[in-house]
Amino acid sequence: MWVALIFLALIAVSALFVIGTYNGLVGKRNRYKNAYAQIDVQLKRRYDLIPNLVETVKGYMKHEKDTLEAVIKARNLAYNAAQGAAQSPGDPNAMKSLASAEGALSAGLGRLMALSEAYPDLKANTNMRDLSEQLTSTENKVAFARQAYNDSVTDYNVAREVFPAVMLAGMFGFTSAGLLEVIESQSERQAPKVSFS
Repeated sequence: MWVALIFLALIAVSALFVIGTYNGLVGKRNRYKNAYAQIDVQLKRRYDLIPNLVETVKGYMKHEKDTLEAVIKARNLAYNAAQGAAQSPGDPNAMKSLASAEGALSAGLGRLMALSEAYPDLKANTNMRDLSEQLTSTENKVAFARQAYNDSVTDYNVAREVFPAVMLAGMFGFTSAGLLEVIESQSERQAPKVSFS
């Protein structure tokens, strides 16, 4: 009789462990998906601002057509990558594609903003100032949302990789989630050279 009670107790404890582990992983997966949704909101806002920015700049920078077209093309590629990532948040390939597209878009926007500095009338344009300010604010929100997402993904990945949860994670289909990392060009990674001579 004691053996049967001990056996039933072990089964009950094992079942509670499996249920607790499963529910914990589901909660962590849902948290990182929610964190990605916050990124998605900010990225959509950013994508909506870019055409307005290009339209504002277009009148002043007529001979910079290639730069303007490159920004719009990069925006469209990033938008499509974001759509793919939104379909499967955490998918490492989708996150890598989004990071790459976002890096190209950021580089294009950086070139556009640098070129706009050469046009005093454009810098004085209130619409341009407002759009630049909104874009900067949105960039900051994207960075904060990306950090929250990466923290949630790390928490989830650690929870699914620790023993004994790792034995159950694969069995229940909890795959590793990908981080959303900023992909910078090599020139951005190099420290600037300063010379006082």
